[in-house]
Amino acid sequence: MIPTTYPDRATAARLTARMLLDIKAVHFNAAEPFTLASGLKAPTYIDCRKLISFPRIRSTLMDFLTCRVLEDAGMEAFDNIAGGETAGIPFAALVAERMALPMTYVRKKPKGYGRNARIEGAMHEGQRVLLVEDLTTDGGSKLSFVDAIRDTGATCAHTAVIFYYGIFPETEPRLAEHGVSLHYLCTWWDVLAEARRGNDFDTATLDAVEAFLRNPRDWGQA
Repeated sequence: MIPTTYPDRATAARLTARMLLDIKAVHFNAAEPFTLASGLKAPTYIDCRKLISFPRIRSTLMDFLTCRVLEDAGMEAFDNIAGGETAGIPFAALVAERMALPMTYVRKKPKGYGRNARIEGAMHEGQRVLLVEDLTTDGGSKLSFVDAIRDTGATCAHTAVIFYYGIFPETEPRLAEHGVSLHYLCTWWDVLAEARRGNDFDTATLDAVEAFLRNPRDWGQA
């Protein structure tokens, strides 16, 4: 069923951050930094995959995300919902169910046998596709998925994620240059604010996280 009521953006961001903190999807560790996919060192890590194991939170956030997309893009803007391999697949299925649309998924690379396909499911020329993922950092992986979708003759002008890092200023312009709009529920800034409000981590850790968010590349190199 398509959800029809939802909180304002600020409230949805705060609630999303709280839910991620409550299920321990948020990890802060300045003493032993994490390594991001880009190789950058960071005191932050988020595991949105944990959401699939918490049905009440999972359902609430999928309602939020569906409403965000419908509000921003329009009620009749899409014909197909595609998930990015692998983390985006369950969330794409849940959004597709809410929007009463077909669901597909996009492989990171051709599987190397059989049809050697990157798109699984039925995607057709001319369809307007929404790409759903768990999160985005700098948007790079999204562009590869978008290109695979467009290679079918379909269009893809929107991607929706639960979590957006929100600390790399080039991300949204990079996506925009590729003709893609980004929709998301919360960022690291929302999580940091909620973690301070709820005393989820000690002050020194939260201060280190804030220093990273304000200048992630310098912090990572240092």
